[in-house]
Amino acid sequence: MSMLSNLDLIRRVPLFAMLTPAQAELLADAVAKHRFKRGQVIVEQGKKSDALYIILSGRARVLMTDRKSREVILATLQPGDYIGEMSMIDNQPHSATVEAEIQTDVLVLGRKEFTRCLPENATMAYAVMQGLVRRLRHADQKIGSLALMGVYGRVANVLLESAVADDGRLMIRDKLSRQDIAKMVGASREMVSRVMKDFEEQGFIQTLDGGAILVNERRHIPR
Repeated sequence: MSMLSNLDLIRRVPLFAMLTPAQAELLADAVAKHRFKRGQVIVEQGKKSDALYIILSGRARVLMTDRKSREVILATLQPGDYIGEMSMIDNQPHSATVEAEIQTDVLVLGRKEFTRCLPENATMAYAVMQGLVRRLRHADQKIGSLALMGVYGRVANVLLESAVADDGRLMIRDKLSRQDIAKMVGASREMVSRVMKDFEEQGFIQTLDGGAILVNERRHIPR
C-alpha cells in the first residue's frame, strides 16, 4: 500500500470512479491512509467519527450490541465497501460497530471533503445512494429471515451468502466459526453446531482439508 500514491488509490475505489481528474486530485490531497489490526474498532456504535472509511484491503464485520452485551453480526465488508456514510449524511452517532476481521487498510475522508464532493459530482452521490439502498435491502432480508425462517433456513442462507464460485463449485474459504454464524442468525452456538452436523450428514456441506467448506446448494434445506 505504501508504494501507491493517494491519487492511485482513489482511482481504484469504485465510489470515486467517476470523479474528474481535477476532483480526484483535490480528493487525493484530503484523504489519509490508515491500517487497522485484526480486532481493532474502525467505528463504534453510539459514537461519532466524522469521517468516511473506504476499505482498500482486508475484511471488516459490522456488529450491533444490546444492553446485555449480546452481539449480532449484521454484515461483512470487503475491499471497495465504505463505512460511516450514514453518520456523515445525518450527523448522528453510528448505529453499529465495525471492526477489522483481519488486518485492514482504509482511506479516510473527512466530513468537510465528503460533503463538498457530493454536490460537485452527481455520479458519486448516486453511488452513495445505491450503497444505502443495498444495505436497506440486506437489512430487510435479514429481518424477514429472522421472522419467517427456522434456524436451519437461516444457517443455510448464511452459508450460501458466504460461498463464492470456485471452479464450478460453491466454496467458503474465509474462516467462518460456529460462534460467528450464531451471531448472524440469532441462535446459540450449540444449536448452530447441531445444524452444521445435520448439514454434513445430509451432504449439504462438506468440510475439506484445510478448513474450507464445500456447499452443495441443490440439497433440500429444512426451513
